[in-house]
Amino acid sequence: MPKYFIYARKSTEDEERQQLSIPAQIDELRTFAKKENLKVIDTFIESKTAKKPGRKLFNQMLRKIEEGGANGIICWHPDRLARNAVDSGQVLHLLDTKKLIDLKFPTLQFQNNAQGLFMLSISFGQSKYFVDNLSENTKRGLRQKIKQGGYPSQAPLGYLNDRLNKTIEVDKVKAPIVVKAFKLYSTGQYSLEAISAFFAKYKLFSKTGKHFHKNRIKHLLTNPFYYGHFRYNGEIYQGKHKPLLTKKFFDQVQEVIKKRGHVQPKIPHNLPFAGFMKCEFCGMTITGETKTKYYKGTNRTTKYTYYRCTRKSKKVSCHQPFIRQKDLLPRINQLIKKHSLPESWGAKFHRKINDEEQKISTQLKKVSQALKLQLKEVKKRLDNLLDSYLDKVITRDPYLDKKNTLMGQKKDLEERLTKLYSSETAWLEPFRNWVDLALQASKVASPNTDLYQKRAFLLNTGSNFYLNDKNAYFPSRKPWAQLCSAATSRSLEPGARVELATYCLRHNCSTN
Repeated sequence: MPKYFIYARKSTEDEERQQLSIPAQIDELRTFAKKENLKVIDTFIESKTAKKPGRKLFNQMLRKIEEGGANGIICWHPDRLARNAVDSGQVLHLLDTKKLIDLKFPTLQFQNNAQGLFMLSISFGQSKYFVDNLSENTKRGLRQKIKQGGYPSQAPLGYLNDRLNKTIEVDKVKAPIVVKAFKLYSTGQYSLEAISAFFAKYKLFSKTGKHFHKNRIKHLLTNPFYYGHFRYNGEIYQGKHKPLLTKKFFDQVQEVIKKRGHVQPKIPHNLPFAGFMKCEFCGMTITGETKTKYYKGTNRTTKYTYYRCTRKSKKVSCHQPFIRQKDLLPRINQLIKKHSLPESWGAKFHRKINDEEQKISTQLKKVSQALKLQLKEVKKRLDNLLDSYLDKVITRDPYLDKKNTLMGQKKDLEERLTKLYSSETAWLEPFRNWVDLALQASKVASPNTDLYQKRAFLLNTGSNFYLNDKNAYFPSRKPWAQLCSAATSRSLEPGARVELATYCLRHNCSTN
């Protein structure tokens, strides 16, 4: 009398969820064995896909059959036994060598003869075809989803997977935090570890409850998902999700990552001009100190703040004298006043700005048409590139490199179209700010103005600040240098004023 093994398998793959559960299979198979009066000596239960060979319990069952432990198998359907050529070949080989003499299925009949083996081979082939076809359909659907801009994976930090609508939505709570992290890092004053600590401040940790590793932070800061694209399998695709950043700002962050920006030194407390200037004699930094002096006669104390060279040069012996802050301030105020702009000049500059803004607006239509033609050409090149890849004219690696480049160009053109007006007139706003700042110079130079505001004004106007023999000075940057030259005579002719305005307009005046 033949001895049988019961084999029940349930795949964990989604496409096989319609199959009977393992308890249901076992119940049906045992009822079937009892009804057919079959002798069952062991039961094998496995939860693993049969797409690929390598099932541990299935191979163990076949070894026992080869050793004579049993010569029959009871199973729900042939696709429970095998869905790949290797496993189905092993079963057929055991049947050919008579080590396996019978297969029992409640869903169909099998006879161990030429016709039965032929039908079993067809059933195994259908099972394999189902898996292969399902895999191909899944891949095709995935490619179609990606082509339409759908991201086929877990949404990154700042976004949420909407499983009901199968879309990716902005996480209104975490997205502002992510944007803030990008802005902090773009300053060059924060390390990757500092950004991780910033996330921890808002209770954002890794799955293990720890701070994000710096590699995770770098991956986040280099993820194109945040400007509207996404990377999948080495390729860049355009997504249909809402971007959190512009491509231009994202590129700025990438430059900071490349340069590995360092933290800028902090301004010492109550010493606004410490670290601000250098000693012209030896080139070392000017530092500051605050001392308290006690007067016995009047029983009072007075604090004095003064600045001096650190004298850390190993090549030059510096003996420059110190200067008190109260003596330094008149010279600082004098430098600030040199960058002031009369009210009448400011009015003329503002009119000039408005005229330029109107002139640019009339040219935007032509520029827009040119950008649209460029965008159309890039899209055409992308289509041609895809056709070349599908026709196997080019290999995958050159295809990916060229596609990623064209996708970047496409995104840049789209953003330029979206922000055409703001980009073409963006330089006017800094110039307007420059005029406004220059109009405030007289107020900033007043004795009652905060010292840190004076420092900020000077940093906006010049660089390479020096102190020599208690005299502070610095070379002004353009266009502040032209304004300083004009400051020697406030009675300039109208033509000179227009010339300065034209210079400022052409050189994109900025307060930065």
